[in-house]
Amino acid sequence: MKGRGSIALLVIVAAILLRPWDLHHGATGASEHLTGRVVRAVDGDTLEVALDGGPTETVRLIGVDTPETVKPDTPVQCFGPRASAFEHKRVEGRRIRLLTGVEPRDYYGRLLAYVWVDGRFLEAELLRRGLARTLPFHPNDRFAHGFELIAQKAAKAGKGLWNAC
Repeated sequence: MKGRGSIALLVIVAAILLRPWDLHHGATGASEHLTGRVVRAVDGDTLEVALDGGPTETVRLIGVDTPETVKPDTPVQCFGPRASAFEHKRVEGRRIRLLTGVEPRDYYGRLLAYVWVDGRFLEAELLRRGLARTLPFHPNDRFAHGFELIAQKAAKAGKGLWNAC
């Protein structure tokens, strides 16, 4: 019974911290809510997105890092193909909602965003399944604590890359 209480508490804390139903709580800086359709998943943490009323953008998911599969001069990393395959199946051709980061672009010019597909928080889904590790960068660290809790739970359960790599 004690285990169920701990799990219930973790779910409640994660829901409070992540609040996927409320994209604007505590918003600071230049965060912007956008929508679009995924043209293709480049790999596990990068998407090509045709933004509604705008251009097609390369979008880098905020707060997570999946093992490499397409980075030049870098070998395919353990569990990278699984993370990439999940991303292709989960998002390609689908409509998504994005919340850009306080810092909206990275060094490579990619749009930095949190992503929701079918009402589910994509970064949290990747972490929960053990397909990604956390990668917090200030000031785009709005969900970092919640992401860390999800990743710790996946690691403890030996999910995905935590069991294979």
